[in-house]
Amino acid sequence: MSKTLVQPIGQKRLTNVAIVRLKKHGMRFEIACYKNKVLSWRSGVEKDLDEVLQSRIVYSNVSRGILAKSKDLNVAFKSTDQSKICEEILEKGELQVAGKERESQLSTQFRDIATIVMQKTINPVTQHPYTISMIERLMHEIHFAIDPHSSSKKQALEVIKELQEHYPIKRAPMRLRLTLPERCLSTLIEKLGDWNANIVSKESSGGMPTVVCEIDPGFFRDCDTYVRGLQGRLEILAISAFLEGESDVYHLNDSKDPESISSSVQETETAHASAAASEPGLKFVMSNISGDTKKDEEQMKQNKCSTCDAVVGDVKQYREHFKSEWHKHNLRRKTRQLPPLSPEECVAEMESDGRSGDLKEYSF
Repeated sequence: MSKTLVQPIGQKRLTNVAIVRLKKHGMRFEIACYKNKVLSWRSGVEKDLDEVLQSRIVYSNVSRGILAKSKDLNVAFKSTDQSKICEEILEKGELQVAGKERESQLSTQFRDIATIVMQKTINPVTQHPYTISMIERLMHEIHFAIDPHSSSKKQALEVIKELQEHYPIKRAPMRLRLTLPERCLSTLIEKLGDWNANIVSKESSGGMPTVVCEIDPGFFRDCDTYVRGLQGRLEILAISAFLEGESDVYHLNDSKDPESISSSVQETETAHASAAASEPGLKFVMSNISGDTKKDEEQMKQNKCSTCDAVVGDVKQYREHFKSEWHKHNLRRKTRQLPPLSPEECVAEMESDGRSGDLKEYSF
């Protein structure tokens, strides 16, 4: 029995084609474009129309190869010039993508919006940012719908405003350095007080005092205009200023559903309404927090290593701890799902391992 290769010769499959569709006057018009070129054209990166269009022909249905009628083009566009009509469809039309591709794009944009929100916001009590998983969960809770035709940054600012209505969250302050003449210093300090700015430091050298402050991003334009009017100079030190080191916010139980988070916030607000009436919000309650709600100031300043299950001091000591052999040894144990050891136990185990010379169990 002979084997023959059967190939269809009467079909022309459309591969690598992106369809842009525009509905006008009750009629549908389509053009065939190259993938990834439509967005480049709309953003201004691509200028050559021939690099975007597969052909300067207007269709009523690209998939079936049905061309648009001249009288329909004249009614809808008042012209029969195919090139001009293609440009208008390319500019105003809707890019058609597959279902999985659209879902992937929306998922990526949702993540981008959540990342921007995380970078621009903090917990008003701890002054630390929330985790990306927490922001995504709260965005699902408020039923935020993504607009694929709008920028991620614009939508992130809308998300922040909506989250502020339901949860304890606020914009992270900007850290600025303001330099201006000596005679204007008192006026500037008074103005910063009106903006509720936090003055971090003051320096004076060469008759030009310098003020480092943290200010709400909403007052940035007013502050810039005001400082320029005083013949001063403004420098941005940090777009989003927040405390360094670990905070309780990083140990929130990610398995918590949004309803339990909302109820936890409400219970906390009820219990501390008299003591925190002036606060913009209360932090979320962790699932592993004990019944004690008050902590000593020294304990608040400590940083805890979850790998070694130990408090390791301030931010500097916390960073040095990650370079220690104690932390590295416990990290190896953690990969093998073993409990952490104390420094003494860690030294004893490392010495015994050194004598035996068996280091294979620590290989990654």
